[in-house]
Amino acid sequence: MTEPTSPHCGLIAVVGAPNAGKSTLVNHLVGQKVAITSPKAQTTRTRLMGIAIEGGTQLLLVDTPGIFDPARRLDRAMVAAAWEGAEGADAIAFVVDGKGGLGPKVTAIVERLAHRKEPKLLILNKVDVADKPRLLGHAAKLNELLDFDETFFVSATTGDGVPELKAALAARMPEGPWHFPEDQVSDATDRMMAAEVTREQLYHQLHAELPYASAVDTELYKEREDGSVEIHQQILVARETQRAIVLGKGGSRIKEIGARSRAELSRLMGVTVHLYLHVKVRPDWQEDRSFYRDIGLDWVE
Repeated sequence: MTEPTSPHCGLIAVVGAPNAGKSTLVNHLVGQKVAITSPKAQTTRTRLMGIAIEGGTQLLLVDTPGIFDPARRLDRAMVAAAWEGAEGADAIAFVVDGKGGLGPKVTAIVERLAHRKEPKLLILNKVDVADKPRLLGHAAKLNELLDFDETFFVSATTGDGVPELKAALAARMPEGPWHFPEDQVSDATDRMMAAEVTREQLYHQLHAELPYASAVDTELYKEREDGSVEIHQQILVARETQRAIVLGKGGSRIKEIGARSRAELSRLMGVTVHLYLHVKVRPDWQEDRSFYRDIGLDWVE
């Protein structure tokens, strides 16, 4: 592991309401894709750490699920994971959709952040598509509710303002050894990342047809003698009608999901990937304790 003289390292919890752009921001700070993204809210289900370097500082960015009012067991586990991801952080980065309004989801998070002692940075995202007076109004209102240590205006999509944010985060990190090798960009295993990439394709290709009623389980992950990787995955759905949606006419949809996931995984891993998908109906998959364990969530009653 290569470390600079007097290295610094710290944990940053990236929190916010669903669809604020947290995962896109983490990817941009890291410099490559480590978290899946989609236009849908609640894409992130578990805590995922992106690892970024800024000069002599290693930034451990915890991309948390969006914080919302939970109804299902999976929802409750996701929200619990979000707040647990902020425990012990050296800074909390609160990401707000600068284009949207300051609804009850945002203000509820602010109220809870007010009770925390960690330094809190307000990040107004989507400046590339947001109205400037509206952005300034959001910043003023949020700082009235909670006196944030710093406020930033960024576009996680274009990168506008991200270098300044990254430098400010690094300046707040304590002195200490790096926790990971400098070429490591995430704490996710290849097995976990493979499942996430396929789940991302489900979101992108199925749109509103199958928003949150699916999961991906990597049953087999092995390296072949020729250096390629063989992956077998189950796409879990709750009803037979959902299975038909994923398969598509004549299996066309599942083939396209597989082709795009395979290409993305090959690009990320730098090796040839042999991906095999099949769809299984499991009405109770959200009540399976092993599922929560596999994706890094705690079982929440």
